[in-house]
Amino acid sequence: MKKRIVPVILALPLLLQAHTMQQLFDALKKQPQTKEDTLLVKEADTALKSTYAKLYPSVGAFARYDYYTTETGLLPVPPNKMFPMIKNPDIPQPFSKRIARVGLSIGMPVFVKSIFTYAKKTEALRASADAARKINLLKNEAIIVGANASLQYLEAMRKALLQKKASLQKTRSFIDMKVKSGRTPASALFKIDDALSQIDISLNDIALQKTKTIQTIQTLTGIRLLHPVSMKETKALDTRTMGILEPLHKKITAERLDLKAQKEKLYPALQLEGSYAKSYAKAYNNDKHIDEHYGNIALVLKMPLLDKPQHTEIEKSRLKLQKARLALARQETSLTAQTEALQRSLKLFDHSLALYRRSVKEKQRLLDIAKVSYKAKRITTEEYLRYEDDLAAQKAKLYRTQAQKWQTLMQLAVIYTNNIEEIVQ
Repeated sequence: MKKRIVPVILALPLLLQAHTMQQLFDALKKQPQTKEDTLLVKEADTALKSTYAKLYPSVGAFARYDYYTTETGLLPVPPNKMFPMIKNPDIPQPFSKRIARVGLSIGMPVFVKSIFTYAKKTEALRASADAARKINLLKNEAIIVGANASLQYLEAMRKALLQKKASLQKTRSFIDMKVKSGRTPASALFKIDDALSQIDISLNDIALQKTKTIQTIQTLTGIRLLHPVSMKETKALDTRTMGILEPLHKKITAERLDLKAQKEKLYPALQLEGSYAKSYAKAYNNDKHIDEHYGNIALVLKMPLLDKPQHTEIEKSRLKLQKARLALARQETSLTAQTEALQRSLKLFDHSLALYRRSVKEKQRLLDIAKVSYKAKRITTEEYLRYEDDLAAQKAKLYRTQAQKWQTLMQLAVIYTNNIEEIVQ
């Protein structure tokens, strides 16, 4: 029973480190930088609610105490009501120098064209923020895939160097016996040892590069990998639309609506206004306490006749729209050239990978022949080491090209806003 438990316990740390690409993507969505992008969309939602809130009535309460230099009416008094008050001094007249008032006021836009246009503008900004959030997520996912591809390259290089080291150590053992028997000069061992030292230096450099690459993935996901995650391409790219330009398209829509709204501020506006007040005072004719209530409601048409500052705002808005359009045109030109180059590179990478794989097999065969020739003293130590170096160098090109293909694929996935989680598994 103990023999069964021990291997499982030893393997447990390795099992805990067995991550998948989907786990990395899921971890990314829980990180602060992703949540910050989500908050930007929520801010846009709040701005949209704020714009629509302007269409609702605004109701307020007030209380005030006024002192006038002469007796002032608590409310307008019609002549038919005033005549009896003049004849009978016992009737308190609603006039006083000191008046306390409490009441309510209400205001509501009935028709203000610019508010509806601003609402559409805010919707466009919200769509732009949401598109930017998705693109930022794709960019971070692409960084994770690219970093993992680099990690795969570094791990493959490490294994290739270890294979080369094992091969050299095997050769060294054979040469060591020949040196001890006096059939080979000791200088042959020095050259092998120097080659082994160079491998150790390269392995250390790879370890440093792996540390930086692992840090990149950990920064985005919070997960510290010990080994690269296996991944494969499961879906072809959809290159019909450069979705990365979507935020700019939405921004242009927003700027166009902003210009329209600025112009609409010069249109007539229809508003509902009303108030109700309860007034308290001492009547000026007999000092009796009186209280009166008074209210009104009005439909008000407002129309600006001369508003120079607003004309300036219109011009500012027009310039913003022009700048946004130029930025989009510049981005389209740049991305068109970039995507054409990336797509050509992607095809060339496939061709290069096939050539490198074939070349690695050929150089492996040449190395095997070189080992036999070296042992038979038909080639020098330098010539033998050159075959070892050629194989390692060709493997490096193969693994580097594989990483570059992944990184190029991810660049295109971001530009065309493809779902990276469907492309890479």
